Amino acid sequence: MSLVEILSVAVFGLMLLSVPIGFAILGGCLIALLWLGGINLMVVPQMVFGGIDAFTLLAIPFFLLTGSLMTAGGMTERLLDFANALLGRFRGGLALSAVLSAALFGGISGSAVADTTALGRILIPAMVRAGYGPGFAASLLASANVVAPIIPPSIAFIVLGVLTNQSITVLFMAGVVPGILYSAVMLFLAWWLSVRAGYPTAERASAREVLHTLGRAAFALVLPLLILLGIRTGVFNVTECSGIAVLYALLVGVFVYRRITPRVFYRCLVSAARTTAIIMLVVGAARLFSWILAYESVPQAVADWMLATLSDPLLFLLLVNLLLLVVGMFLEANAAIVMLIPVLYPVALKLGIDPVHFSVIFALNLCIGLITPPVGLCLNIGCVIARIPLERGARDCLPFLAGALLVLAAITLVPGLSTWFPALVLD
Repeated sequence: MSLVEILSVAVFGLMLLSVPIGFAILGGCLIALLWLGGINLMVVPQMVFGGIDAFTLLAIPFFLLTGSLMTAGGMTERLLDFANALLGRFRGGLALSAVLSAALFGGISGSAVADTTALGRILIPAMVRAGYGPGFAASLLASANVVAPIIPPSIAFIVLGVLTNQSITVLFMAGVVPGILYSAVMLFLAWWLSVRAGYPTAERASAREVLHTLGRAAFALVLPLLILLGIRTGVFNVTECSGIAVLYALLVGVFVYRRITPRVFYRCLVSAARTTAIIMLVVGAARLFSWILAYESVPQAVADWMLATLSDPLLFLLLVNLLLLVVGMFLEANAAIVMLIPVLYPVALKLGIDPVHFSVIFALNLCIGLITPPVGLCLNIGCVIARIPLERGARDCLPFLAGALLVLAAITLVPGLSTWFPALVLD
């Protein structure tokens, strides 16, 4: 067996044994290096450390901590109240509020899994009590929160920017229009399915009530604007922005809403640290995986084969979409990015595909994997909260999955959806 075959069998074999993805990649790489022989195993810690030794990656724990502080500080509840006052009057108003809340909260944390957990614990039980089907509630929350890694600040774009040496600011801006389009499609599907099922409407909120909830949520709504404007004007870079976001959320939670105590702050730190450790282990281990592939010249061989076989950029993108949709069903998004981007990104550049356009397609593909079984982390979380089997949630998720694929097709076929906004605001 070749080194690549040994590596693939070892990694996927360990994953089938339910070994956590980061340890599975690391263990598979170690097995492959031992089988090959002649390589100093000091390369393992060197590559793992090198994979996470990037200043920009500091933004990941800071944005995760911001999301935790917002939830603990009461900002999440205020966002939900505002969304309900704004959209509750329509058929399926609570479902529409869930989609809007996911978009607003995603503009702060950058993590779909964290947002599904935070919002799902509040909204899924509330929707079930209001008469919504538990499968609909779980699949809606999971699907709506897929927008979090697309709109800024996006953890997926931070990892992509580090690996491809692109401007993370440009990637953040490139995610704005696709994120809005995705949320708009989810809003339409939530309304349409609610009308078909006869789900309830809430009492119409007065203009005074809407303004009141807007005032209560103002501090939470300011934060995404602070992030975008600060990065756009160059006042601070992405990493500095993440630190400022933590400070802002902490000050608001302590002095304005008075919900964050030392004990609560400690719990937020622990939660953010655990999630960060998982992500960083995957990124570091996948860096070793990529080094082994490069050592065997696999990326170059794949690139040569693709360039000889596929001369049409659109055909290449369709093939990439198919590949990533399948990969996203089994692999965590950040692991898939670090493992596949060294192989596919150079081919995209040689075919003349805009790197920003390709990065958005890459990220959206793997985000859709968050609602596709068997892994589908967001869908699994939603089903656990709703106390339903994954099979039921997957069935109810089909319309939302179809809508996500429609957005993916539009972004693939129309590059301007990804490139227009960064060119407008950054040039």
